[in-house]
Amino acid sequence: MLCTALTRGAIQNGGRVIENCNVTDLLVEDTSEGKELVGVATSYGNIKTKTVVNATGVWGRDLVQKHGSYLPLIPMKHSYIISETIPGVRGIPNIRDHDYSTYFRIQGDAICMGGYEPNPIILEPVAKDFHFGLYDLDWSLFDVHLNGAIKLCPSYGNYGVKSTICGPESFTPDHKPLMGPDTVINGLYHNCGFNSAGMMFGGGCGEQTALWIINGKPDLAMFSFDLRRFTVAQNRDTQWIRERSHESYAKNYSMVFKYDQPLAGRNFQKDPLHEDMLAQNAFMEEKQGWERPGFFMKEKAQVLPYDWYGCYGNTRHAESAYEEALEGDLKYSEFSDHHKLIGEEALACRNAAAIFNMSYFCKLVMSGPDAQKAADWIFSANTNREANKTVYTCVLNSSGGVEADVTVSRLNSGTGAVHDPKFTGQGYYIVAGGASAYYTYSTLLAEIRQKGFNVTLRDITSDLGVISIQGPRSRGILQRIIDCDLSNESIPPNGTQVTSVKCPTNKGEQVGVRVLRVSFVGELGYELHVPKEHCSAVYQSLLAVGKPDGVRNAGYRALYSLSSEKGYHLWSFDLRPDDTPIEAGLSFTCRKNGDYKGKMAIDRQHNEGIRRRLVYLTLNEQVPIWGLEGVYRNGEAVGFLRRAEFGYALGKSIGQAYVSRKDGEIIDNDYVTQGTYEVDILGKRYKAECHLRSPFDPDGKRILGIY
Repeated sequence: MLCTALTRGAIQNGGRVIENCNVTDLLVEDTSEGKELVGVATSYGNIKTKTVVNATGVWGRDLVQKHGSYLPLIPMKHSYIISETIPGVRGIPNIRDHDYSTYFRIQGDAICMGGYEPNPIILEPVAKDFHFGLYDLDWSLFDVHLNGAIKLCPSYGNYGVKSTICGPESFTPDHKPLMGPDTVINGLYHNCGFNSAGMMFGGGCGEQTALWIINGKPDLAMFSFDLRRFTVAQNRDTQWIRERSHESYAKNYSMVFKYDQPLAGRNFQKDPLHEDMLAQNAFMEEKQGWERPGFFMKEKAQVLPYDWYGCYGNTRHAESAYEEALEGDLKYSEFSDHHKLIGEEALACRNAAAIFNMSYFCKLVMSGPDAQKAADWIFSANTNREANKTVYTCVLNSSGGVEADVTVSRLNSGTGAVHDPKFTGQGYYIVAGGASAYYTYSTLLAEIRQKGFNVTLRDITSDLGVISIQGPRSRGILQRIIDCDLSNESIPPNGTQVTSVKCPTNKGEQVGVRVLRVSFVGELGYELHVPKEHCSAVYQSLLAVGKPDGVRNAGYRALYSLSSEKGYHLWSFDLRPDDTPIEAGLSFTCRKNGDYKGKMAIDRQHNEGIRRRLVYLTLNEQVPIWGLEGVYRNGEAVGFLRRAEFGYALGKSIGQAYVSRKDGEIIDNDYVTQGTYEVDILGKRYKAECHLRSPFDPDGKRILGIY
């Protein structure tokens, strides 16, 4: 009925529907700018078009793979049963039981029952003529749901089964759809991989896909559904896709915890310091396929090969120190078991020095005759600075929303080493967060191609490691092994320089590096961008010479805590494509002169004011916050926490939220500061203090080395 109604609506608005018309291929041409979509081949002939939406479900990967594009999608059998008539069920609510991974969905006077078993049947490519086909139900697999349903509702077992439904369904590595523009074929969009949630997501995802095509972007923050959340390497690796999609299927009804980590598809990409991190007892996390240190434990807790939760003839790991440590993070009403350990890392950074392995960060070089033109258009800040100056800037969409926040360093042409690239024309070194690395790269590349800039954009992420040392003693420690002067006069804040490091732990070897004086945590600090083959020697040397000053390893859990405490942003959380720099308190990144993408929207907000803005909320009570908690001003809901951490130097939880007025009018500082605030945590409201900027070091003295 729904499909019929949508079809009629499309026809009434000028659309055409051609039934029983098999799509046999995409028509793609190679151009100087890459692959261009020019049409669709069907059983009735070719259709010329420059825009196509791939909504082919389980066939979505097969359709595009022959053209060099890959989707992280696999088909599995998915089932439910429909009961005989059960008196009294009409009109009662649907039920989802997370313990039994089972659901009841009311259909008239009957119950549809199904769930997510731990051992679904993973299919080979589904036959092209199976679009209305069904499989016989495998009761040996489905019995786990039937038994759970009867335990949940014993009377359900008194009624028979009217019919069974078992068909092919498409599943993805994180149980979320695949949407957005294809990264290989220009003109192709995806709207598939709905993980049996097509009825729930279909309307909204269809609307956003249409807006994507018409306006070049969706209206909502869609990164969690955007296919660019996965890398090309992940999309090409069928074993990784199978492992992760299986785990996501099996855990679909599991409770979602902020710090949970996948067990499948691990060790997919390792940075140059991976073995060093394991030797230091790092508890590793996974982001966009990369392993990164979350925090450092007293004992080893390494990731084991995926055991498929004991399914498909695999034996479940009898013991796993990693899973035991992970259990300590699966909490809501209390802090993580590792809360104190992470706090020690964070406070070491605030009081002495800490070393962070940031090697998985995105690292790009943009160079060529039009590099300055490209930088002027793509970046909101003024990057036309003297060489060796690093600028923090945003990349905006046409509505002024933040597609990425990056640091950009203007370079002189160098020796040709990976940390000192050689080029003609102008050159820029761009660094972005690792969790959205491919999205950032794709966004920049798409803009370059659309505007026709004569530049190259090289991804050198895998070739360079990043070792960051931060804290009051960082300068003194680093000065012991680096060949350049680290004084304010030589390398001021946001300065960068090509130099070398002497590695006493490796027979005094001299290693060429790029040093940047930047900080993600709000402290005096430096980043060393090091060729991958020398990362271990530089790291070990820095650790050795810093030992007398109390230098300590620190992971991303401490990094995010420190960053939030300082009031810095984390893209896709408190900074998204539907947030503008003005709303986010980043107006300093938007230059007044010249033109850049999104500038009209920024100028409009400058002139007219904003209707929501980012604020910082701290709680005096020792209670954990996780994000998405409701924010109340004078008893009235005004927003929710986008990001939440515990600030160890402040000694309290801190969260970021965008607040707005109920009447939708312009919001000013007085409105923000004159209210009384509360945060709703698990149904209980806690008093909160609201700040226009973070209360930690609001004048930014520490980053200048003023303590």
